[in-house]
Amino acid sequence: MLSSHPPIQSSGIHRRPRAIRTWTAAIATPLSLLICLLVGGSASQRAAAAERLPNVVLIFIDDMGYEDIGPFGAEGIETPNLDAMAQQGRRFTDFVVSSAVCSASRAALMTGCYNRRLGISGAYGPGSKAGLNPNEMTIAELCKQKDYATAIYGKWHLGHLKPFLPLQHGFDEYFGLPYSNDMWPYHPDVLHLPMEQRVKRWPHLPLIEGNETINPQVSGEDQEQLTTQYTERAVSFIERNKDKPFFLYVPHSMVHVPLYVSEKFKGKSKRGLFGDVVMEVDWSVGQINAALKKNGIEDDTLVIFTSDNGPWLSYGDHAGVTSLREGKGTMFEGGYRVPTLMKWPGKIPAGTTCDQLASTIDILPTVAHLIGAELPKHKIDGKDIAPLMFDKEGQAKSPHEAFYCYYSGGELHAVRNDRWKLHFPHRYRTLAGKPGGTDGLPTNYQHTTIGLELFDLDNDVNETTNVIDQHPEVVAMLQKHAEAARNDLGDKLTKRPATGARPPGRVDK
Repeated sequence: MLSSHPPIQSSGIHRRPRAIRTWTAAIATPLSLLICLLVGGSASQRAAAAERLPNVVLIFIDDMGYEDIGPFGAEGIETPNLDAMAQQGRRFTDFVVSSAVCSASRAALMTGCYNRRLGISGAYGPGSKAGLNPNEMTIAELCKQKDYATAIYGKWHLGHLKPFLPLQHGFDEYFGLPYSNDMWPYHPDVLHLPMEQRVKRWPHLPLIEGNETINPQVSGEDQEQLTTQYTERAVSFIERNKDKPFFLYVPHSMVHVPLYVSEKFKGKSKRGLFGDVVMEVDWSVGQINAALKKNGIEDDTLVIFTSDNGPWLSYGDHAGVTSLREGKGTMFEGGYRVPTLMKWPGKIPAGTTCDQLASTIDILPTVAHLIGAELPKHKIDGKDIAPLMFDKEGQAKSPHEAFYCYYSGGELHAVRNDRWKLHFPHRYRTLAGKPGGTDGLPTNYQHTTIGLELFDLDNDVNETTNVIDQHPEVVAMLQKHAEAARNDLGDKLTKRPATGARPPGRVDK
């Protein structure tokens, strides 16, 4: 269902009915070309407009809860730039990630594949010898087919060794952290140890530019400047590449713990330090959108804002908020459903909401469609969601017949479609109603299990009521999809091998 959204009071997860609608050629026509045709521009102007390929800006937040920004019902945090982006574009209220943890989610985003297909699970640490396989095609490499300028400013987390860094995966420029900002000697798990023992577990955090470490020992004061530095470089990249198509990827280190914010936003929100950090991320979005407008390319640019997974709930007042069940580290809705906005003036209808199932794995094939690039020869799992982005009538439906919810090194925790979600028996972590920690120190999770349970997400998005006995035909249908997943990508819960998976990259040294 497509709807216009009011100024943003709640998460507003509205549902269906639905039918399919084809994306028309008129909507796909670049706005600049239409203007030239209408005003009778010169032949050279019309040719230039026709040849202009869209820019793509992808802003990726770390550990953001479903209700952490205004367009999804945030309280106590002002996000005027994201509010404006929602009013100028479309909210996606059923947008999910491949797996609710850092490296796995980012690998899927970059390649259009389930992380399980890539052999990547969990979060790579500074001792890892693995990374994204050079044989995989990233969005940056896809865009290089059309001579795009490409850059990443932020957290990479797909391998910190040189063969796996962004410049070896299609990016022209890179500045940022190679992995999570808590992977350093000030991690809560090692604070009780002397420094010489801490660095054996978590060495000092490096800041990298290109392929070189420019700061081998990032400090807290350095982290306070990261959001600003990523943003300044993004704006500079836009200004330097305004006359050619570009792909700009801004995977912020925030709002992952430990939280750091510049002086510009300290004490600005009603939600403490976490709210301050969100407000600075919102400022960053505003700076990027202002740069697009200033350089006259706003109408030629698709901007996507989303997150790698849900909130890290054990960190309490330093974590995000979700009304959905559980959070990061689980494949319940609070773990893998993320707040998502898309804006493209003249293409994506303004002030609207899409409640159809879509995913970060769909971004690569969608970009391929928009710029006329060839998909990789190997199998991918994402679908073209251009119809969901551009549909004006609310008739387009999700291209996913089923979506596989893998976690914990290859366990198939659930399978879902646009309405129904079937959980398989598995162990998961939970706070079980306890509050999270305070001041950057986490509370311990406990572990429990779920059985074979069916949820109707249209009517019970919080996954509270098991309706498995009422819908045996739905269970049978989803079980069939699960068997297809296991035959292809395996399942550690049922001891099935991943015959369709490819290996990650590895360096032996």
